[in-house]
Order: sequence, then C-alpha cells, then structure tokens
Amino acid sequence: MEANPRSTGRLPAAFLTPGSSSFMDFLGAHQPELLPGNRPLPAVQGAIEAPHGTTIVAATFPGGVVLAGDRRATMGNLISQRDVEKVFPADEYSAVGIAGTLGFAVEMVKLFQLELEHFEKVEGTVLSLEGKANRLSTMIRGNLGMAMQGLAVVPIFAGWDVDREKGRIFSYDVTGGRSEEHGFAATGSGSLFARGALKKLYREDLTESETTTAVVQSLYDAADEDSATGGPDLGRRIYPIVTVINEDGFKRLTEAEVSEIARTIHERRLEAPDGPRAPLL
Repeated sequence: MEANPRSTGRLPAAFLTPGSSSFMDFLGAHQPELLPGNRPLPAVQGAIEAPHGTTIVAATFPGGVVLAGDRRATMGNLISQRDVEKVFPADEYSAVGIAGTLGFAVEMVKLFQLELEHFEKVEGTVLSLEGKANRLSTMIRGNLGMAMQGLAVVPIFAGWDVDREKGRIFSYDVTGGRSEEHGFAATGSGSLFARGALKKLYREDLTESETTTAVVQSLYDAADEDSATGGPDLGRRIYPIVTVINEDGFKRLTEAEVSEIARTIHERRLEAPDGPRAPLL
C-alpha cells in the first residue's frame, strides 16, 4: 500500500489483488496497526478514565425487533455527555447498540459497518444475520487486549432475519462470546434494572407500539436506579434513541415520536413513580 493514488492515478496493488471478502482480513494483512485492538496504549499509572456509554435494551415483537439506548455517557462519577449516540444501523436490516468505552465502541461500529458493506460489494450478496453476528463476535474478540486494560466494548446486535422472517437479538461478552437472546436483552451498567423491568412488562404478543413503550419504560427504570444511565430529559429535550428493524428495514423513531412516548410515561410516573405493575396470575 505504498503507492500514492493521488500521484499515480492508480489504486495500490493491494486493492486489486483477489483475497478474502472480509475488510478486517484485508486491513490486518496490509495495515494491521489500523485495527483498534492492535494500537498500543501509552504507559499510565492507575485506572484509565475514559467516557463510557451505558444502558442498551432490545426486545422482539411478532413483526420485528426494537433496539434502544439512553443518551448519557459517564467518566468516573461525572457526566461527560448528555446526548451521546449509542444505537447505529449496521446495514439495511440490522443495528448495533453500544455499551462500554465510548471511543472504541464507536470506532468498532464504523469498522463493522464497513465490513458488511465490503462483503456485499465483493460477494454480490449480503451476509445472513447469523453471519453478521459472527463477524461482530470476531471484532470484539480482537479487542480483548484493550478490554483486559479496562477499555471494553459490550454491544447488543439486533436485526431482521430475512430467511427466518423474524427479529433476532444477540448479546456478547468482552471475550467475543455470543449468545442469542429470546424475547429481550439488555447490556450496560443499568442492564440489571432494565432487564428486571422488561421481565414484568414483556409479552410475546406485544405490538410494535407496545414494545417501544415497554423498552422506554425499562430505560426509565434503569435511570431510576443507576446513576450512569440517563432518563428522558424533558427540560433539555433529550430522549432515548429508539429504533425498529422489520421486513421494511431499519428505521429510527423521530424525536417527536420518542418525545410523545417519554412524556406519556413521565405523566403516568407522577402518579405511580415505580411504573406500571404487572398483573398477578
């Protein structure tokens, strides 16, 4: 990759040599130092303070899957950003929600987006949802060295499986271990509380609207118990990011749509601060 295409007008030979359809393999072979997990960290003493993204939740419904996240990023005991983006489209039919070290997480998502786009251009077809989940697992495993130094990335991957015609959710650990979640999932510092809320609110027959409301309710509960998770900020008009992936592809709910859900929940919480109660059987 030594040739400068600006001076020669030609692509470097590496770009014209047949090889793997994986962009990560290509980058690893020609410029491995650009891979996030291969970058050396400067010598430091004590813990590294870096902005961290927190709670991500996902839930399936008969026509697809909802993936959402709060907007707060923290650095130690401080709020480093109130309106951070944590949910991104991976391609037309899938999305990634990130928790962990924010800078590394965003970079990993961008590389993952490029990986899927590169595969489609080289192979002339898209990866299966299972294949996409496996590629993300490989990328997380490549970041293990950084994770062992406290710079972990733990995402949730969700999408519409065009072969099985249903929404699916995959969760990961810092080693790249992948698990398919059935019904709902959560990751990040407030995940314990979000998952607990969804355990009471989730049903397999929820509509898309009911699922989005249940997911925002779970983020509200997570923010109520976890200081690193940000609830809907009505004063600043900062609301969770809520996305839906179905047979029509990825869509992000507009600010007006999420605002209406958040404000309705807030009004109800003024009367019942602990949120809705599941009926006893």
